[in-house]
Amino acid sequence: MNSHDVQIVKLEPMRAASVYAFGISPEGDAWQKLVAWAKPKGLLKSINEHTIFGFNNPNPLSDSSKYGYELWIKVSSEIEPDGEVRIIEFHGGPYAVIRCEALGQPYKNIPAAWQRLVGWCEINNYKPGYHQFLEKFITAGDDPDNLILDLYYPIRD
Repeated sequence: MNSHDVQIVKLEPMRAASVYAFGISPEGDAWQKLVAWAKPKGLLKSINEHTIFGFNNPNPLSDSSKYGYELWIKVSSEIEPDGEVRIIEFHGGPYAVIRCEALGQPYKNIPAAWQRLVGWCEINNYKPGYHQFLEKFITAGDDPDNLILDLYYPIRD
């Protein structure tokens, strides 16, 4: 990985709606919940205005094939919690970021990209931060053949 592949950014605080799923492949279930809630509100028209982030919660364990996945979509102060959808306040923070093109092999390409990013941070003396690891959706999460993410590794100031 080249140094120019990684960007150091500060993610600003944001208010987000959160959906959650747990199971063998919870990403798809979480995405369906998000779409069912956000589409009628017009929140999926602009992925730049209503940024979508995801992360494992909890991470997969070696003795279980089940794990959780949580999605956040950036929302305004007018949006209220609804059913399973809760509102969170994220405080932001500094991140090392790389682009990951999962393109048909998300269960291979995403972990490999995370490993490269973590390795780059270690080599370049960036200490892990205490804020949330994130995957920013550049393309929709319902099409693994065209999935592109920006991976956000939390670092310390």
